[in-house]
Amino acid sequence: MESFSLILAIVVVTALAFDFTNGFHDTANAMATTISTGALKPKVAVAMSAVLNLVGAFLSVEVANTISKGLVDETGIRPEVIFAALVGAILWNLLTWLVGLPSSSSHALMGGLIGATIASAGVGAVHGDVLVTKVLIPAIAAPLVAGIAAMLATRLSYTLGKKADGKAAEKGYRAGQIASAGLVSLAHGTNDAQKTMGIITLALVAGGAVAPDSDPPMWVILSAGIAIALGTYLGGWRIIRTMGKGLTDLQPQQGFAAQTSAATVILASSHLGFSLSTTHSVSGAVMGAGLGRKGGVVRWSTATRMFVAWGLTLPAAALVGAVAEYVTGFGTWGTALVAVFLVTSSAAIWKISRREVVDHTNVNETEEPAGVVTTAIAAVAVPPAGTVAEDLTATIPAPAGESAPSAATPV
Repeated sequence: MESFSLILAIVVVTALAFDFTNGFHDTANAMATTISTGALKPKVAVAMSAVLNLVGAFLSVEVANTISKGLVDETGIRPEVIFAALVGAILWNLLTWLVGLPSSSSHALMGGLIGATIASAGVGAVHGDVLVTKVLIPAIAAPLVAGIAAMLATRLSYTLGKKADGKAAEKGYRAGQIASAGLVSLAHGTNDAQKTMGIITLALVAGGAVAPDSDPPMWVILSAGIAIALGTYLGGWRIIRTMGKGLTDLQPQQGFAAQTSAATVILASSHLGFSLSTTHSVSGAVMGAGLGRKGGVVRWSTATRMFVAWGLTLPAAALVGAVAEYVTGFGTWGTALVAVFLVTSSAAIWKISRREVVDHTNVNETEEPAGVVTTAIAAVAVPPAGTVAEDLTATIPAPAGESAPSAATPV
């Protein structure tokens, strides 16, 4: 068993706290569409996702190795640097959860690590080639690939289902959506739980508890898997609402297409060791599925806020991580001050969130305005059969002494 110093123990506990926030922050990635279409009840959905996240944590360590061995120079990193990085990542996760924006926990973690590393050891301690090839390029490519795949899959689903019985087809797609949601949860465990494994392993190397280039110890894999599963079970209901109802209105066919496309992208990236954002992948897939249905729309006002959050994640977490690392440089009291700031800020964010509670009872309610683009598209979309006659009936005044004609009465 590794020997632990006090600071190393603090880093491990903080890393697991980040993993916990990652779980409830990213529950929406797996279960938002399943909940919004009614394929599963909210509490059942998050319980299923939690179990599969735990299972997925044991399937691979490639992403963990990317973080612990590839992103920064582990020989120049102190445990305090890892602690500072986690402070930046946790606070960004909590802030974006508060406002219901599905930002990337992965990029928050890596942004905090990059900022703290630069503050401690300089720019040269960050491996720029790994940052570009395994972080930045996948960040751009993942939502595009998943979105295009989901849009094509949605169109194919509706084309193939034209002659199918409506209720039977919908029931089949709901079953398929449950299976694909499980696949996304499994993929999330293989990708996101590994990031915490990687950061803990990096801290163990920095603290001299394990040898450089070591794979994550089994206790690290198990604890990271349990932490993300517990966070997932709590359910990040605010972000589930945004992902399931705020971006677009999904039918079971669209939900199935979105989740299957996202899971494929995430699993492929995990196999290649890319530290991919599951949030980017699923969000891109949801928007693609929204555009894939005829008459379907995307609420671009919500999407724009989400894109802004994506762009701010790395630099914002990096800035907080750098400042936290600067303060920890003053010694024990500096580290204690950063810890108090983290706990106090987290408590304040939670208290603010209680002003408007979002949970499994109201997660499918949304007050998101349609926006100019959505309204314009909806105005020119062909209405469903039967609504034309009803609209005409409603607008034709009845002659004096007569009642208005019904929808079945010839006009």
